Amino acid sequence: MGRTILITGGAGFIGSHVVRLFVSKYPDCRIVNVDKLTYAGNLANLNDVSDRPNYRFVKMDICDFSGISSLLEEERVDGIIHLAAESHVDRSIADPFTFARTNVLGTLTLLEAARRHWSPSGWNPYGNGCLFYHISTDEVYGSLEMTHPEGIDPPFTTEASSAGHKCYGDDFFTESGKYQPHSPYSASKASSDHFVRAFHDTYGMPATVSNCSNNYGPYQFPEKLIPLFINNIRIRRPLPVYGLGENVRDWLYVEDHARAIDLIFHNGRAGETYNIGGCNEWKNIDLIKVLVRTVDRLLGRPESADMDLITFVSDRPGHDARYAIDSSKIRAELGWEPSLQFEEGIEKTVRWYLDNQGWLDGVTSGDYMKYYDSMYGHRG
Repeated sequence: MGRTILITGGAGFIGSHVVRLFVSKYPDCRIVNVDKLTYAGNLANLNDVSDRPNYRFVKMDICDFSGISSLLEEERVDGIIHLAAESHVDRSIADPFTFARTNVLGTLTLLEAARRHWSPSGWNPYGNGCLFYHISTDEVYGSLEMTHPEGIDPPFTTEASSAGHKCYGDDFFTESGKYQPHSPYSASKASSDHFVRAFHDTYGMPATVSNCSNNYGPYQFPEKLIPLFINNIRIRRPLPVYGLGENVRDWLYVEDHARAIDLIFHNGRAGETYNIGGCNEWKNIDLIKVLVRTVDRLLGRPESADMDLITFVSDRPGHDARYAIDSSKIRAELGWEPSLQFEEGIEKTVRWYLDNQGWLDGVTSGDYMKYYDSMYGHRG
């Protein structure tokens, strides 16, 4: 058996894709999935790998220092990929304490447990091969200006954007960019990023950080825009759009993100930060119209029949205008690039949710919690 990799938050959206990739691609490695099973954790996301001999699930809170420390020792963990986090901005506005606890104190707990486990006097067969890899968000950088409100056709900079998609400004988030978080969620992630870098600088812990743009794809909890709106169009519920829907986001297909995580974990440089973006900017309102047209077409409805479901609501406090990532560093150093154009990715995503309506109905109704709660106890 090769190395043992602990993946936190592996029952969530991005985490489940990373677990699935690592379990399948590295059969000689032991993959330990630690998840608290909060409302967004769903072990049904991993049914296809749950019986693999190199996979283990452990229900645990990442703030449990004693439990995490014991698990690292028991499994002789030499790599940690940290994805566990509270991630919904609206929830962070309503309950910032939960975000600070999980995202900040949880990350600090993992870091200190790993530091003690990997100390020179402890069990450490890989030496510098040990790595703490923290997955973060582009939201820590704040907001970019929309200097081209109607967008311009790239490439106006060949490294930061891909041909065929509009860009709404001249600036992009880079690894050296200033942190300017505007929501309790992004502030909590910014703090956790700083703790990871501090452990690298202070203790010499091998650590890496990546900041990614908005993910989309299968198994995303339907509180997030794309699965929420696919489901609302399917059952013909209103589509609430903040403000005028002019906010711009850079969208990344989740399996492309998982591939980037794989590359960074195995080939990235300790102490470095890597930005991962889809080079794929869309205004919210334009994205929603694409969703309406795609869902209606795949359900055999008249094209754009459900555009009247769009409802404009009061804007969210601190709503950032534009996110856009310059991913030239990971492209140049590790050879990564997105595999899907957005139109292809959104078609694939909509088809998955429509083909898996049982999963979608189970999550939206809350039934998905009942089976696993009977096995693992109530959720945190």
